[in-house]
Amino acid sequence: MESNYTRLDVFMVVLCVLMVKYNCLAKPLKPLMPCKFPAIFNFGDSNSDTGGLSAAFGQAPPPYGETYFHSPAGRYSDGRLLIDFIAQSVGLPYLSAFLDSIGSNFSYGANFATAGSTIRPQNTTLQQSGFSPVSLNVQYYEFYDFHHRSQLFRNKGGVLKDLLPKVEYFSEALYTFDIGQNDLTAGYFLNMSTDQVRAFIPDLMNQFANIIKYIYGLGGRYFWIHNTGPVGCLPYVMDRLLIKASQVDDIGCASPFNEVAQYFNLKLKEVVADLRKELPLAVITYVDVYSVKYELISHAERHGFKHPLKACCGHGGKYNYNMLVGCGGQITVEGKEILVGSCKDPSTRINWDGVHFTEAGNKWIFDRIVDGSYSDPPIPLKMACRRGY
Repeated sequence: MESNYTRLDVFMVVLCVLMVKYNCLAKPLKPLMPCKFPAIFNFGDSNSDTGGLSAAFGQAPPPYGETYFHSPAGRYSDGRLLIDFIAQSVGLPYLSAFLDSIGSNFSYGANFATAGSTIRPQNTTLQQSGFSPVSLNVQYYEFYDFHHRSQLFRNKGGVLKDLLPKVEYFSEALYTFDIGQNDLTAGYFLNMSTDQVRAFIPDLMNQFANIIKYIYGLGGRYFWIHNTGPVGCLPYVMDRLLIKASQVDDIGCASPFNEVAQYFNLKLKEVVADLRKELPLAVITYVDVYSVKYELISHAERHGFKHPLKACCGHGGKYNYNMLVGCGGQITVEGKEILVGSCKDPSTRINWDGVHFTEAGNKWIFDRIVDGSYSDPPIPLKMACRRGY
């Protein structure tokens, strides 16, 4: 009698033959290799300035830099910034500031960020407002000039060949951005209402998008873009701007300013989505540092920190911050000049000087964004050149 399994048996034999013939039992696909970024070009404000403003207007004084560099190093922190950890993570040295002519090496990129910078130019001077004249459009002009002239000088050979990037690095590099916080606070410091600040955010987005397009036009392809942080949790904002009790959230931050920051971030995310459509060869990663910073501040003790709303380096007032005499300044106490120094242990503090984060805070934030957990799309830093990872 004919077996009931004959057809099934034949099918299984044929299937096995096909699997061998077409290697259906082959090894699993090799994982994608991490990106090899030969350079980083950074744009931003004091959150990522590694010496730009200091080169142009004078070094930030001690105790800035004390934790890692053991002396002022052009950074507005006690040590390293997010951009330092980013560079280190992809195997590059810390970035030299474009404006710094002393001891700089641009063979692996350049940092165009300067403290106090904004996306759109401010109609004030640094001395009047504290905001830098090196706005994002100026940083782009610097990059454009660097892109062209670096190759003219590199081709001449000699020592400059080793200090300037290869031409192909401009299309292989990672382009990082962390800017926008100062645009929001500048509006408030000019006595604008929250509605007025919100109203100019679309213009900020247009100007930001244009810069990304310009860099793309010069060959840039890989972009790592941070949104802005919870400005309503920064001592210099809460100390200088009037806040009603009803506007303070559960952890002590000023809700109106944080809500504006979140609106900025919403619009930035929309711009990034539009840029992905318009720039088909670009890989653009949007990084939600706002959520990471707010988590750190709101659960400071859980994460090993204390006094999240107080400056480590400062003096006076509820937030250990004084806009007239800041970190590194001098005050007179009982007839003696005393340096405004840092707290006993900066590694347990989040805020350094009322405006910027400590190295410990920056490292904690970096450790949470590096794996892509707070990115859109969720791409780790090491894969930020891979589309559809």
